[in-house]
Amino acid sequence: MGRQVIELINIDDLPVNFGYPREYVRVLELGITDLEPWVFLGGEELRATYAGLRERYSDQSYVPFASRQDNDDIACWAHVPPEVVVVHDHASPGWERRGRPPLPNFHSWFRIAVEDFIQWGEIELGL
Repeated sequence: MGRQVIELINIDDLPVNFGYPREYVRVLELGITDLEPWVFLGGEELRATYAGLRERYSDQSYVPFASRQDNDDIACWAHVPPEVVVVHDHASPGWERRGRPPLPNFHSWFRIAVEDFIQWGEIELGL
């Protein structure tokens, strides 16, 4: 079975000086794109999420990369990586981060996503 290729946002459509972090690209290359409840965004879903965040939070430069399937949380870079923020999409501007501090890099977020995956599995399996 081949790995699914995630289609990213064209670099010309991203904020100036933005670059995808190497550790994120490596995770995509390995095909680790579904960590229930987190799912990596790609293609039209990624472009639509990016456009929606730009419209709703025009004073921010969020670049999304994953969403939670059980709520409206979106993992994003806040303009220039490596800092990651989790945005509660559709919240009123200024309230979308709900006081959550930014994470220093993608790996910090990824560790949390793996823990969420373990907890999600335990609930699903009734452990």
